[in-house]
Amino acid sequence: MHILIAPDSFKDALGALSAAHAIAEGIRQASPEADWTLCPLGDGGEGTLEALLAASGAEARSIEVHDALNRPRMAQWGWIASRRTAIVELAEASGLQHLTNEERDALHTTTRGVGELIHAALEEGAEHLILTLGGSATNDGGAGMMSALGVRFLDDNDQVLAPGGAALSRLFRIDLSRLDPRLAKLTVEAAVDVNNPLCGDQGASAIFGPQKGATREQVDTLDHALAHLAEVTAQATGQNHRDSAGAGAAGGMGFAALAFLNATLRPGIELVMEQVDFEAALERADLVITGEGRLDGQSLSGKTPIGVSRAARRHQVPCVVLAGKLDTGWEKALDEGVTAAFALADGPMALEEALKRTPALLADRSASIIRLFQHGR
Repeated sequence: MHILIAPDSFKDALGALSAAHAIAEGIRQASPEADWTLCPLGDGGEGTLEALLAASGAEARSIEVHDALNRPRMAQWGWIASRRTAIVELAEASGLQHLTNEERDALHTTTRGVGELIHAALEEGAEHLILTLGGSATNDGGAGMMSALGVRFLDDNDQVLAPGGAALSRLFRIDLSRLDPRLAKLTVEAAVDVNNPLCGDQGASAIFGPQKGATREQVDTLDHALAHLAEVTAQATGQNHRDSAGAGAAGGMGFAALAFLNATLRPGIELVMEQVDFEAALERADLVITGEGRLDGQSLSGKTPIGVSRAARRHQVPCVVLAGKLDTGWEKALDEGVTAAFALADGPMALEEALKRTPALLADRSASIIRLFQHGR
């Protein structure tokens, strides 16, 4: 029996690789003779870099960048020298996980650090960039990222705007004359896990702004600012990506990737599975175990367990999902190749306790699954 272990991270508890090891421990307990392959995954959000580093053999690099509040922090990026490919995860530099609840400030947070990571990749000689867009603390339409790459966002006095999304309401013109020329030869694939447009009721500010600290009034401010950014950007580039699917990803980073980096936006889980050759791993699997913190109806929009289950269905391999919580609409996953899904908790418990016990709970559930699977065989 060969098991393919392919979880995403469990937010605030375990990264994808650690979760995979916990599942493997449960398999070992139940069936010491079983064989397995670890294949941690991600869909573009926090932890995707870790998964790609583990699966692709990329070299981890670290540099000092600025976080979402413009404070210095060390951030990693990945480098595959043989393919001249860089992997940059937005969340490493501008991720929400680096801020306390009190520090969340959607009006002023910046993606400057992401641009600094891309600059480091260009210095190394990157010709291909995998840019993962998820888990951001920002709502600046990618202006911070592009500022670090040479673009100047100017007010009507020809002064550079302050960082953050709110300042974009005063944008008068965009100066592209100092844009890093190496970007013209860089092929960019951006991994997204949402298909929201930049603006409007389903846009970046309305849907994701509140989790980044925005009040209702601030959401309106930010939405109008991003709409203005789109208008001025169209004047500068001749292209309007305001309504493009995925433009609203990561506070408008999808928009910036399209407008300034000529990127191709792709569902994150599909891009990651392609990079780790997931289809080849499935060919020898008798069972797939995947999972993440929550499985619900929204998971069908591009989350890791559903990407895995759809691939497993094509290969006629049973797929089991382990989730911290099974929430409203999770049953829809059963129509997408999920054979069965199980919540981790073994009884009533506080969130803090559940997070602390996640490794043990993953091992316990995995052991039970293997015992049942072997009995069925």
